[in-house]
Amino acid sequence: MKTLQTTFFLFVFVPLANSAPPIQQESLQFYEYDTDVTMGSLIQQDYEMQSKDIRKDGTNVSLDTSLRLQGDDSERNVPPTKDTNLPTCLLCVCLSGSVYCEEIDIEAVPPLPKETAYLYARFNKIKRIAVSDFADITTLRRIDFSGNRIEEIEDGAFSKLLLLEELSLAENRLLKLPVLPPKLTTFNANQNRIKSRGIKANAFKKLTNLAYLYLGHNALESVPLNLPESLRILHLQYNNITTITDDTFCKSNNTRYIRTSMDEIRMEGNPILLAKHVNAFSCLRTLPVGTYY
Repeated sequence: MKTLQTTFFLFVFVPLANSAPPIQQESLQFYEYDTDVTMGSLIQQDYEMQSKDIRKDGTNVSLDTSLRLQGDDSERNVPPTKDTNLPTCLLCVCLSGSVYCEEIDIEAVPPLPKETAYLYARFNKIKRIAVSDFADITTLRRIDFSGNRIEEIEDGAFSKLLLLEELSLAENRLLKLPVLPPKLTTFNANQNRIKSRGIKANAFKKLTNLAYLYLGHNALESVPLNLPESLRILHLQYNNITTITDDTFCKSNNTRYIRTSMDEIRMEGNPILLAKHVNAFSCLRTLPVGTYY
């Protein structure tokens, strides 16, 4: 009897077990809280609605913006922030007294932290430097405005920078030089539009620490007057200089005078023939670079 029962059990239940399908894991779907709509559906609906609005308006919206969920109405109502309105140390990089504002298309000098010692604002769109730009920044030691569009510098813009040692205004649109601070050691105004009348007679006389003066690729008709004794390097290449005098570099009334600090004078690319002005170089240890014959 037991054998019959066992046979009956195998005959009835084993086929049923074999025919049952294997358990499959359902695909996971993400639901928003208290809704029966999947997140994927929300994204698709949002994208389709915005795509219709875009076609109606004819506006150009990036795909990334179109796919963004607009769940926060307050965020939608906030106007985009212009870079120029950001605090300086978000717009630029501020690091240990140095401010780097390079290649960010600013059109004016940004407000600087009061402890700023080094300002690098190269390759921007700055057109003007005002007195107010540095009125409260007395700690500056180096400023670099190379590669801007500066046409005007207000009188006294650098007058309070008594610690400033290096100033670069290269590759701008200056027609004249500003009054320079007294402790400058390096001044670079290469590649501007400066003419001789744009440099005052005593512009460099009181700069007793000035060692490097770069005025190449301008429109100077003569060598600036009253160059300080401290000068080591003078670049005047590719101007319109046509003449020099015996007092330009030396002292005509003192034949024993030697300009001991001067190491290099570049005057190539000017229409002057240097061989005609031999006495002008009698106090120099090396002859200027330029055309002699």
